[in-house]
Amino acid sequence: MNDLVMTLSVLFGGAGLGFLFFGGLWFTSKKMLSSKKPVLWYLGSLSIRVGLTLLGFYYLGQNNFKYMLICLLGFVAARFIVIRMTKTKAMKPVPVEKDY
Repeated sequence: MNDLVMTLSVLFGGAGLGFLFFGGLWFTSKKMLSSKKPVLWYLGSLSIRVGLTLLGFYYLGQNNFKYMLICLLGFVAARFIVIRMTKTKAMKPVPVEKDY
């Protein structure tokens, strides 16, 4: 029973890391469009997101390959959820005029 609780904890922890990473990427992309210094947003966000994700994987993995894979599974699942949540509703194609 204890192994099941730990496995579920690692899975949800990996999903939390995924939400943090990919949600932060989406937020940074939005902020960079209106910022005067987008490089600072990009580099700052990248270092924070990668640092926290690596620390989370190190902590949740506990030198156990099974837990690392389960954490990665939660991380990837969160990626698909964040993509679905942040999709724009109405994307209309822009007509392109051909000048031949």
